[in-house]
Amino acid sequence: MASPRRRTPRRRVWPKIRLLLLVAVVAAGGTALYPVWKAANPDPPELRVRYRTDTPATAAAAKPSFEVFNDTGKSLPLSDVTLRYWFTADDDASYAFNCVNAVFGCSNVAGRIVAMDQATDTADHYLEVRFTAAAGSLDSGANSKGIDLQLFRTDHKKLKQSDDRSFDAEMTSYKAAEKVTAYKRGVLVWGEEPDGTEASDEKKTAAKTAPEPLPAQPSGVLFDDFTYQGPKDPALFKHGWLVRTSKGGPGVENTWSASGVSFPTAEGSHADGQVLNLRASTDGTKAGTKQASLGTAASKFRDGTYAARIHFSDEPATGDSGDHVNQTFYTIGGKGSTYSELDNEYMPNGGWGRPGPKLDTVTWFDHKTNDRVYKTTNKSLDTWHTVLIRVKDGVVAYWLDGRKLFLSNGKYAPRADMSVNFNHWFIDLPFKGERAWDMKVDWLYYNANETLSAKQVQSAVDGFTDEGMNYFDTVRESR
Repeated sequence: MASPRRRTPRRRVWPKIRLLLLVAVVAAGGTALYPVWKAANPDPPELRVRYRTDTPATAAAAKPSFEVFNDTGKSLPLSDVTLRYWFTADDDASYAFNCVNAVFGCSNVAGRIVAMDQATDTADHYLEVRFTAAAGSLDSGANSKGIDLQLFRTDHKKLKQSDDRSFDAEMTSYKAAEKVTAYKRGVLVWGEEPDGTEASDEKKTAAKTAPEPLPAQPSGVLFDDFTYQGPKDPALFKHGWLVRTSKGGPGVENTWSASGVSFPTAEGSHADGQVLNLRASTDGTKAGTKQASLGTAASKFRDGTYAARIHFSDEPATGDSGDHVNQTFYTIGGKGSTYSELDNEYMPNGGWGRPGPKLDTVTWFDHKTNDRVYKTTNKSLDTWHTVLIRVKDGVVAYWLDGRKLFLSNGKYAPRADMSVNFNHWFIDLPFKGERAWDMKVDWLYYNANETLSAKQVQSAVDGFTDEGMNYFDTVRESR
């Protein structure tokens, strides 16, 4: 006879059931309370941004300066970081930015102005700042040090910052700024956006997509699209440019003036953006004459491709025509046995007894003895043109809009590193009366490693400006 099945006493089962129920209740309660606890105890930020400025609410330019702190506990590439400075555009004006100073170099800073899809009371645009891989990485706990920027109207009128979300006139020394936002690979990790999205809002921040990384800048290249406020813009000098005010020639001696250098917007320029404008003006007397020049402080350019997009002028901006003006894109360097100079000189009304309009392409060997070779192209250039000088293996070739104009070689080739310059000057003063002439330059590109076509140069320029890389210089000086 089989023995009866034993039952587990009920008093042994219920304690276990009650324990399981208690655990379930506690877990449910913990789950419900977690958001409240999490809000009170958020994760520490991966990044912190500090901000300062030294401008009042009404100023010629906003001057935000940032410090980025790495709190991730491991090394952080700056190329993973994006900053956004939020502002309200005045009178629907267009804005531009430049970098004045960064420990890792302004060549490694890119920025672009972006219009918001949905404006708020304190922001309808933002300045987005990114960094190249060459900016390096921040060690855990490290600080980027100051990244000094300028944001300004391209019409150069004063801007009002009192309704700009990220501006704070009281932050004259670095302080944590949660109205400047920071992103790590596209995810908001610091600050609060104008719509209220915060770094701790996981659902919203996780939905953001990472921006494409900035392309690495090619080595041995200088590019500048002349995004500056004026001849006294500190970024202009930090980027290696000199506005000439010294004595001497060519032209009407001792009349070089900074007042002729400006950076207006211009129709027909790249994206109808800013250009370098060199104004030569006179009343027909030496005392009333001002010539204009901008050139690189460094003489470090020799072989490779020099390219500039230039608007030559056949007529003055104001006053009567007829002046023998010289609108010049040239390189110069060395002295004595190493003297080197390569010229593009456009003279709409001719000069030195030869009629215009004409472009002289000239390679110099000795300026003192007038030892040079050149070719004259007799045609009007009263519009935008891409002007190239290509130097390779002792051969110099001058190109205009993709067409070769002239070639020199042998002793007529650079023997020294040179500076790059734009000049606008008067050969003489044939009559009295007020008049002013303008020469515009959209951008300058130099590549020490390659001889490129005009189309290849334009493609490179388009790529740089599309990424907000309005200036960089990776050309090394010779030792």
